[in-house]
This record gives sequence, structure tokens and C-alpha cells, in this order.
Amino acid sequence: MAEKIRVGILFGGRSGEHEVSILSAGSVYKALDRDKFEPVAIAISKEGTWYLMEDPEDVFKKGEIDFDKGKPVTILCQPVKNNFVTLDGKALEPLDVVFPVLHGTFGEDGTVQGLLDLAGIPYVGAGVLASAAGMDKVIMKKLFRHAGLPVVKDMAVMRREFQEDPHGVISRIEENIPYPCFVKPANLGSSVGVSKAKNREELAAALEEAAIYDRKLVVEQGVEAREIECSVMGNDHPRCSVPGEIIPSGEFYDYEAKYLSGQSELIIPAPLSEEQRERVRRLAVEAFKAVDCSGLARVDFFVTKDTGEIYVNEINTMPGFTKISMFPKLWEASGVPYGELLTRLIDLAFERHRDRSRNVTEYKELKK
Repeated sequence: MAEKIRVGILFGGRSGEHEVSILSAGSVYKALDRDKFEPVAIAISKEGTWYLMEDPEDVFKKGEIDFDKGKPVTILCQPVKNNFVTLDGKALEPLDVVFPVLHGTFGEDGTVQGLLDLAGIPYVGAGVLASAAGMDKVIMKKLFRHAGLPVVKDMAVMRREFQEDPHGVISRIEENIPYPCFVKPANLGSSVGVSKAKNREELAAALEEAAIYDRKLVVEQGVEAREIECSVMGNDHPRCSVPGEIIPSGEFYDYEAKYLSGQSELIIPAPLSEEQRERVRRLAVEAFKAVDCSGLARVDFFVTKDTGEIYVNEINTMPGFTKISMFPKLWEASGVPYGELLTRLIDLAFERHRDRSRNVTEYKELKK
């Protein structure tokens, strides 16, 4: 019998989405095919320390991490076989591939991806560039516009300029973005720090809240629209799931609606016309390519209620993997059950790693 593939599942992390990451990782840990894979649970504290968890079943059952039951570990940033070590330098059994089930900063933003690239370890999901661009909503939208994708009107605001001249910033926003508008941290997900503003007072409060989480903020024009999502999977030849629709339990699909209340309604497949459905799927793949994504992503859309116009909202390069998350649900509705989905994503990680390994990293004179 062939040896099982050791899959390092990274979760937790230095992010406002720490708790969400634990939920996602728990689902991945439980669903991995034990005939093929040996999961290795590696928790990251909110301070950034890595721990090899001796009893991951207990972690995922409780939904919180007892770091006293973990062994501090790290990955060496050099491509050697025994690069998974304890902090005192003792080599551990190597990891064959890493599944960074990390949402938000210091995990989904290219930082961990850069470390894994340096270490020469295959990993699930997007590389450094796509992860960073997908996390930064300002850069993401610039790339979408450059690719000719339809996006709603938005503008960027820096935390420092808001703190130094709040009235001037608010006036500038009001001149360019009509109410209602949405204010978001540029580099975060799961709707953490996102607020809807209907007037100047709410706008000021929304900017204050978003500024807690990031130095760069984005203000987007609100549209009366349906929220449609589509899952994408692949490397050079990505394919798309059926679209789904979210009916939020509140005014919009915020953190509580996504992970706590369980009252939002997911409609799969989304009730769209054939033309709308195909356009959403095509735009999802184009958005995936626009940021040079690989492995997986979930692309979110607005479909206006009055005219049916379609806008690309954002791309999420490491979407939620909880039992109620849209990404796996959309693939299940497209004929790919959860366990098989994880296997395919790991296969794509190895495929991408093999392709990158073909690159020559030293100058070689071409034969004449």
C-alpha cells in the first residue's frame, strides 16, 4: 500500500477571521479521505506562533484552540527535505503538501504563500500575487477594471488621511459616492468591519470601524441587488460551478449572517435566466484569471433587481469551508461532493508545484 500523503492543515492565524478559520479547518480535517491522506493539524495563535496539535479532534469539537496541548513548530524558509521542525530545531516528519485554511491577513494575503514557496512545499490555493491582489479590494478592483469586468463605483481612503481630516474625507466621499454606500477594510474578508452607511453620521461611524482593521479602506456605491456567488476551481484551465444566491437574514450578508445566525437562505442553483447564468459563470472565470489565481476561488456578484445588470463584487481566494459555506455547497450541486473536492484541490496543488518546478532559476545560454 502506498504511503499516505501528509497534509498540513494550517488554521487560526493573526486575523479577525481567526475563529472562522477554525470552523473551516475542522470541516476539512474531518472530510479528508483517510485512505489517501494523513492530516496534520497546525494551529497558529493570534500572536503568530505555530503549534502542532496533538489532539485536533478536541480542537475542532470545541471550536477553540488550547495551545497548551500543542507543540511549537515552524517551517524553515529553505527547500530542504526536513524543513518542518520544532522551535529547538528538531526535525519532524516532513509535510507533503499544505492546505492553508487561513482567512484574512497573515494567511490569505500572500504572506504564508511566500513562506511555502521559499520552503519548496506544494500548497492548496493561489500563489503570492493572486492572494495579495485578491485580499486587497482596491488593487483587486483595479485589475478587474483593467480586464474589462463590470464593477460598482468605489474609492479608496487611507486611515491616516481620515484621522487627520475626517470632515474633508467624508465630503470627498459624498461628492463621488451616493448613499447608501458600503465601507470595508481593504484587506479583510468574511464581512469583518463592513458597514452600510445611509447618511453622514453612519458613514463616519463606518469609517471608524473599518479603520480598526486596516490602514486602507474602500467605500463602494450601494446597489439594490441580489447577491450571487460562483465557485471556480483549476489552474491554467479553470472551471466553474453552478451559481448560487444568498438571501441575507439582515440588510446585507454580514459576519453574523454568514457564521452565527444560520438564518440566511442559500438558493442553489440561483434562479437566473440561462443568459444571466452563463454570463455569471464566464465572468467568474475571467475574474479568476484577472488576478492570476490558481487552485480555487469564490467570485461574488451583484445582479441589480431592476435591470438585471451584473457586477463583479469581489474574489475570495480562500473561501469558507464550513458545512454551511457556499464554496463547497456550489460544487456539491455541480456534482463534486466535499471529500472529492478536497482531493481535487490537493491534486491541483501538486500540479501547480510541478509546473513551477520546471522554471529555470539560473541563467543558461541558449544553444545557437
